[in-house]
Amino acid sequence: MGSNKPPARARNSSAASSTTAAVAPLRMQPSSKSAAAVPKLNSEMEMGSLPADEAAPENDIMQLARIGDIPGMEKLFESGEFDATYTDGEGITPLHWAAINNQYAMCAFLIEHGAELNRKGGESIATPLQWAAQRCHFYTVNLLLQRGADPLITDSQGYNTLHISTFNGNVLLIVLLLHQGIPVDVLDSFGHTALMWAAYKGFPQLVDIFLRWGANVHATDEQGFTPLHWALVKGNAACVLKMIEYGADRFAKTDTGKTPALTATELNTTPAWHRALRECGYDQDGHVAVPPWPGASYFLKDKKAFINKFMFLWPFLMVWITLMILSHGAVYFGLPLAVGAAYGLLYVAKQVLEYAPSDMRSFHKTPWMAGIFAGSLFLVGFSWLTVILPSTIGWWGGSSHTLLNLAFGAAFGTTAFFYIASMRYDPGFVPKMNGIAEQKAVIDDLLKSWKYDDANFCVVCMIRTPLRSKHCRRCQRCVAKHDHHCPWINNCVGINNHRHFFFYLISLTVGIPLYDWLLYYYYAQITPEAPDSCFLFGPNTCRVINADPYTLCLAIWASLQLTWVSMLVFTQFIQVARAMTTYENMTGIRANTSLSNAFTSTGAPLDPNHPSVTAPAPSGAHASHGHGHKHKGGLIKQWSQLLGVDPFIETITGRGAATAKNKRKKKNPYSRGCVTNCKDFWCDSAPIFGQREPGQASLGGSKVDYTAMYETPTLMSITGIRTRGDYEAVETEEV
Repeated sequence: MGSNKPPARARNSSAASSTTAAVAPLRMQPSSKSAAAVPKLNSEMEMGSLPADEAAPENDIMQLARIGDIPGMEKLFESGEFDATYTDGEGITPLHWAAINNQYAMCAFLIEHGAELNRKGGESIATPLQWAAQRCHFYTVNLLLQRGADPLITDSQGYNTLHISTFNGNVLLIVLLLHQGIPVDVLDSFGHTALMWAAYKGFPQLVDIFLRWGANVHATDEQGFTPLHWALVKGNAACVLKMIEYGADRFAKTDTGKTPALTATELNTTPAWHRALRECGYDQDGHVAVPPWPGASYFLKDKKAFINKFMFLWPFLMVWITLMILSHGAVYFGLPLAVGAAYGLLYVAKQVLEYAPSDMRSFHKTPWMAGIFAGSLFLVGFSWLTVILPSTIGWWGGSSHTLLNLAFGAAFGTTAFFYIASMRYDPGFVPKMNGIAEQKAVIDDLLKSWKYDDANFCVVCMIRTPLRSKHCRRCQRCVAKHDHHCPWINNCVGINNHRHFFFYLISLTVGIPLYDWLLYYYYAQITPEAPDSCFLFGPNTCRVINADPYTLCLAIWASLQLTWVSMLVFTQFIQVARAMTTYENMTGIRANTSLSNAFTSTGAPLDPNHPSVTAPAPSGAHASHGHGHKHKGGLIKQWSQLLGVDPFIETITGRGAATAKNKRKKKNPYSRGCVTNCKDFWCDSAPIFGQREPGQASLGGSKVDYTAMYETPTLMSITGIRTRGDYEAVETEEV
């Protein structure tokens, strides 16, 4: 944003001093080094930095405003020496200092006593609203706006409140301002829009917000630079990618004839430019990249549909070919050939992903894992129907194992059903608002209850996030009672499909041993006549291998799945008994278990710096959303997360958030004891072989709607608050 300079004096009649830290926003102007504009420092904006507990002289109105001493301010006003309209030599008012230091109650007091909301002051000639926005004080900004502050007033540099807020990259503040009706494409004095500033500063989440809000991606400033040109100044790949995704002109020229490609070359940001082009389906010259493989025309019609179908069906072929090569070739020949074939088919899939949309350029972001399991399940079922069943049911003179076949058939059928249900059913997506008016009403309610933060509001979905929900970056939706995103079903596991997913795991865990049991009788019947010679192994083992090598390889592959499945089942049983989700088990429980004590009877905070009142300023590029977490630790860590090893290890070693040690620190407000928790999950009235009513489930024997549950059962019981669906509050017993 800029750099600090030595403190300046804020003068008043008593000659008291107030320290200021000057922070200068950047102004985009052309540089002599390149055709692209490069920001430089310009004028300054004052900021208070005195210790909050420093005592103020009785007649120091500025310091009283800064520390929020309302009784002292009242006494000063009663003396008649000062009033709320007082200004110092630089035009700075007490409201400026109260606003920049987030003294909400003092701001309200000064406004009620006639403070001028839109008074400009300081070196930057800015309003109190702009001072508050500079520090990202949500609640103070909202108070000033509600009392009539004009967000479109500009400072000495031509920046209005939206521009100043954009410099900090705080998404929540920008969302608040946009819902106040500020035009998203309002210009500064040099013709720059907020989108241009966000692109230049490298804030991809802000860029996405502005573009979704309708910002003009083709807008140009006084020199003809588009937002895409500005994104290439710093070269943030995500910002460049967003611009291209929203249709930015890849060949737009500035007034001096500079294209985005030339701008990237001159500013050494070509790698980000080429990466964004590649991920959006263009070659390095900006033209549509046409895949060299057959079916390219069909692919270009609907890339996402093609990728989804291809990445789901291709593993069928890969698993089948690998098993066929392993089973029909000698070990010393078949094993390396099978590995080579698998790698070749995997390479083909990677080449297809090179042309995939930007959000599908990884195997974990496609149905690839689901295709591997579905292909394996299909091959097992086909083998059972065509080979094993006829040999073990006694139709052709063999031994009859009808009951065992019926048991396996039931397990296979339920596995297939619950797998498809888990994959296809809505996991519990939280409904989105119907329009901007509803979104604004939600934001206003959160501001009134001092809960406007990234834990209670999703800036991607523009909704109030219910308790136990989480925004899934893969699904791009908030999921009620989110358990985890499972790549094996290519879907989230949430309130609507959690029980289906659990039945899928149980059916699979039962079905694999039954399949192996059937194979025992199957091979006992066919091995006596098989040859007893092979490479490396003894006669008995060779007979089994030679009798039906394909079915044996398939059985080994299927049995390997029992390792990760058993871990998942164990972890899920423990979590259900504790009334926790996988996400809560790993990260802890977010629960509003008590009323905020930060308010007086009039609704003003006793301590404006209370954590529930003061919104923290963002660190780094932008304020984090708080709903996702990145995979860390490399390939092994990612695979351990995919296979459910992480939650299993955390649970059995006692390091998870659900352990007794952590439980003593903070009780689980959703737990009603092991028996009641299991009863809520397993005996829920929702149909097992069908879809449940969205969001509804049992909690302590009562019905709740997890898509609209914003307070914990304990707090609902104390306050009488109910969910949006008007469900009764549940019992408060905790175990």
